[in-house]
Amino acid sequence: MKRILLAAVLGASFSIASAQSLKPGLWESTHKTQFAGNSQMAQQMAEAQKQMANMPPEQRKMMEDMMKSRGVSMNVGSGGVTVKYCLTKEMAERREISAQQRGDCKNTHTPAGGGTMKVAFTCTNPPSSGEGEVTFSGPEAYSMKMVVNTTVQGRPEKVNMEGSGRWLGSDCGDIKPLATK
Repeated sequence: MKRILLAAVLGASFSIASAQSLKPGLWESTHKTQFAGNSQMAQQMAEAQKQMANMPPEQRKMMEDMMKSRGVSMNVGSGGVTVKYCLTKEMAERREISAQQRGDCKNTHTPAGGGTMKVAFTCTNPPSSGEGEVTFSGPEAYSMKMVVNTTVQGRPEKVNMEGSGRWLGSDCGDIKPLATK
């Protein structure tokens, strides 16, 4: 379940920036999720948050360090996920951010005018797909809405996501740039 949600969040976070010129540097992306119906994913997310809160400090630090080595600083809490990532000048110039994703994910984006873009992704492992819309507020911020469909233990799950991204500054600090394909 954690992989499914992380794949959805990362897929949404990093594919949406591809059609808009964004400033290089440290970015923060925040996402709130709502699970449709009596979702098994909602229960698993609540359990994962509880485990994170009760994790010994040494173990939490190891996990945070592992994520930073992959270019991401992540905070999971209160039904949402906040991800910090480093966008290099070269990535910004290519107008793409392509994180190493498991599952052979494919992303598409289509400009819809007025600083808005339609986005979609499909992954094969875990099987998931999503589509939504991103609205850019210039090179330093965006907001998004997305619907993600996946399967958990053979049962279909639907996740509604709302999020935003903002540029924090040109210095990425100790967060390494995302590994690109």
